Amino acid sequence: MTERKLSMTRQRRVILRELQKVTTHPTADQVYAMVRKEIPHVSLATVYRNLDLLARAGLILKLETAGAQMRFDGNPANHYHIRCIHCHRVDDLPAGAVMVKEKEVEARTGYRIAGHHLEYKGLCPECQEKREKNKNMKL
Repeated sequence: MTERKLSMTRQRRVILRELQKVTTHPTADQVYAMVRKEIPHVSLATVYRNLDLLARAGLILKLETAGAQMRFDGNPANHYHIRCIHCHRVDDLPAGAVMVKEKEVEARTGYRIAGHHLEYKGLCPECQEKREKNKNMKL
């Protein structure tokens, strides 16, 4: 499905706009809460369905990580993420932090690259602070 083939309903426009306003990579439930401020009677099923359609159209990213709730990113361009292993917060890595060129990988491996996913894991600043205050906090 491409952007041209996906009709932009009011719900899709609001979901896309809300995702593009934030860099917090919200869960579907969080997107639902954001959208309900503008469309109070929207259903959770409608939000889930439209998130899936927007992701398949390439307008947003689905961030699927093992053991954590799926999150969504309003920036579909190739970029990298860092995830907190305690609270599961997801942030974008600053530009230039990592440079992996798909053409270089193709040249070295012989694979034709269709896309890639790179994610760093660690403790976010807030969880580090909590851990310092509570030495018994486990990772």
